[in-house]
Amino acid sequence: MQSDSFTALPLGPRFLANLATLGYHTMTQVQAQTLPAVLDGRDLIAQAKTGSGKTAAFGIGILHRLNPAWFAVQGLVLCPTRELADQVAGELRRLARGVGNVKILTLTGGVSMRPQIASLEHGAHIVVGTPGRIRDHLGRATLDLSKVQTLVLDEADRMTDMGFYDEIANIVSATPERRQTLLFSATYPDDIRFATAGFLRDPLEVTVEGKHTQEKIAQRFYEIGFDGRDEAVARLLRHHRPVSALAFCNTKARCRELAESLRAEGFSALALYGELEQHERDEILVLFANRSCSVLVATDVAARGLDIADLDTVINVDVSKDPEVHVHRIGRTGRAGGSGMAHTLCAPNEKKWVRLVEEYQDQPAVWEDLDALGGQDEPAAPAPMVTLNIAGGKKAKLRPGDLLGALTGDAGLTKEQVGKINIGEFNSYVALERNVAQAAVERLAAGNPPGPGFGAIKGRWFKMRFVEF
Repeated sequence: MQSDSFTALPLGPRFLANLATLGYHTMTQVQAQTLPAVLDGRDLIAQAKTGSGKTAAFGIGILHRLNPAWFAVQGLVLCPTRELADQVAGELRRLARGVGNVKILTLTGGVSMRPQIASLEHGAHIVVGTPGRIRDHLGRATLDLSKVQTLVLDEADRMTDMGFYDEIANIVSATPERRQTLLFSATYPDDIRFATAGFLRDPLEVTVEGKHTQEKIAQRFYEIGFDGRDEAVARLLRHHRPVSALAFCNTKARCRELAESLRAEGFSALALYGELEQHERDEILVLFANRSCSVLVATDVAARGLDIADLDTVINVDVSKDPEVHVHRIGRTGRAGGSGMAHTLCAPNEKKWVRLVEEYQDQPAVWEDLDALGGQDEPAAPAPMVTLNIAGGKKAKLRPGDLLGALTGDAGLTKEQVGKINIGEFNSYVALERNVAQAAVERLAAGNPPGPGFGAIKGRWFKMRFVEF
């Protein structure tokens, strides 16, 4: 029996069988170093980057201690952003299949309090949320944390950077003193160590290497002129033709300008920055995750908590002045044993920041010549998918199978022509292959719709539109 196998852990047969079904066979480095102590009930400080497998590490810990027959909030996970909270809750639900009927609630801002309060009245086993919204529920006495057994602070450094420390301290004070606390953070500077010391009891400290090897992520650096960034990004995209690329800029103004420039060149590009309305942000992330948008241009703040599977390429349009941020950026690719590419554009006055990256990663930067890149005569390829928004979701009793059934039945598509399906409370999003999407929607509208823009699903009419920016 290998020590890095999940079968080496004191987990029940049903739990292990579910892990195997989900593809969890060998533990990642952070899982192997933390799970034995977590399952033993110890407090933990784990310094590990996003994508290292930390969600499964604390998720297995929460579920191992949880009693499904006891309808009380036994696990609480605090996350810096709504997107990360949604991703964590989704992963916990997958892991919970090996435990039983476990109810997991997501409590985040940007949506109405009323549905959340109604859900809490029916009880929950695990709550995943952002500090501000959890604090609001505590203030209204709609959330009881007095039975919490396991508290998780996920991306603690980001939460404190975003000014959530007072909320976190208030939330921690509402949980039992004798609880297990698991703190995960990409960085763990002295100020956070001091601020969180009172939350933990004799914690085990684990640091998982934050650097990236050239075998997993091929890093390349390119010297450019002061005004050549937009053209340089387009050259990289035309040469490497990634299905999904995440481009980092240091300011929201640069994000908007670059996205507009790339769209003018024919690329499917969108900008993600802090001033967007929540529904705009949600739709942009859906489009990028389901491959209806090929290039997402973002600031570091806007990309916090963003976790996109199968990301081919990261482009640092501006060099970060902080080498840890550089590592965090490029770590968005090369996930789960895969490989990726990271390109960094550097003006002459930014070379000093590249030298800091070299020192931090203990490896020299590999420089390439932009002018040597081929494929510049190739037209920009549009994103392979388009996204259909359907004005109906969980409240309308819609399920992924209902949408897939309508699209592969009445609309005449194959399963392969239907991409990711996201079901929200009041809206659903489904990715369709670009070249067949319009015809499919026209078939759903056949019959006697109540008006233009309607399509039939399960014998009911729903308003539909393609999501465009």
